[in-house]
Amino acid sequence: MLIGWQGRVFVGLGSDHTDRKVETYSITVSKQMCDKVMAPVLWELEDVAGHWDQLILRSFAWIGGARVLYQEGTLDNMLSVAELVRRGFQDTKLPDGCAMFGGTFAAKGGIRPASRFEYELEDPVLKRCIRHAYDVIELPVLG
Repeated sequence: MLIGWQGRVFVGLGSDHTDRKVETYSITVSKQMCDKVMAPVLWELEDVAGHWDQLILRSFAWIGGARVLYQEGTLDNMLSVAELVRRGFQDTKLPDGCAMFGGTFAAKGGIRPASRFEYELEDPVLKRCIRHAYDVIELPVLG
């Protein structure tokens, strides 16, 4: 994800979790129903801009008690920062105070429920990684 602050852009890692049942009738409402969990670390965009396409986004899901690779890919397979900002704001600059999700990769084996979600953004050039995780509590459907 991208965060605009004091004229600078920061790169972070967040999960745009949704409620899959609600998503069948409203994507917007499904996104509003779930917290957007963010990792507590940010990188300055200018530090990774020169090798942006080499960054690796990956996630793991705990399904049936096993940790499985859920998504993986390099950012050259996603829209560039400039294109994301242009499409979202019809501008060349991310506004201060704005957080923007940049997309994700298809789920390996298809979308399915999990009890825990772990995700990371690896920078193989600067040899660092942002990692975060959260547990999922599935609520019963009543009524």
